[in-house]
Amino acid sequence: MKMTKFAFALALALSGPAASFAQAPAQVAAPIDNSNYIISTGDELQIFVWKNPDLSTTTPVRPDGKITAPLVQDVQAQGKTPIQLSADLTTALATYIRDPMVTVVVRSFSAPGSEAAIRVIGTAMEPKTVPYRKGITALDVIIQLGGLPVYASGNKAVMLRTENGAVRSLPLRLNDLMKKGDLKANVTLMPGDVIRIPERFF
Repeated sequence: MKMTKFAFALALALSGPAASFAQAPAQVAAPIDNSNYIISTGDELQIFVWKNPDLSTTTPVRPDGKITAPLVQDVQAQGKTPIQLSADLTTALATYIRDPMVTVVVRSFSAPGSEAAIRVIGTAMEPKTVPYRKGITALDVIIQLGGLPVYASGNKAVMLRTENGAVRSLPLRLNDLMKKGDLKANVTLMPGDVIRIPERFF
């Protein structure tokens, strides 16, 4: 079977610089499945550009969700998989070099209490921070918190999401979700989302 350019570059990246991860400090995690992981703020990424060592670098994902790499600046990384980010960097670098081959590997992960976590505030059983994972939903988070207290106004809850520096407020129907089982009211969450639950006045 003929190996694609991307597969060859990925294999080289994982057998070369990535092979040293086993000797790295304890807080540095081994590379993970590029097809599934969603990049978060605070993650450290290794960018490998085939045959261009001057363009290869290690960079953190900034609080605004973007990264800066040689020749390209302010590339959105948060919310993408490493493979999606590799494609974006390949497109950006094609302006400067011929047929770039880019591999992105997650070298270390943001802490659970970082900007990537999900936060629940207001009238909850236990206002707390929940570590983000791919595919996590409002239902998952509220179950982890032990459900909704009787004095919570679940259908007036909102999700606060920061996108491109601006905060959006999206309505949530947590009562319908938790008490009526209305799965249409379920929402998939993103890193850094905040759920605010107001109090119900009898």
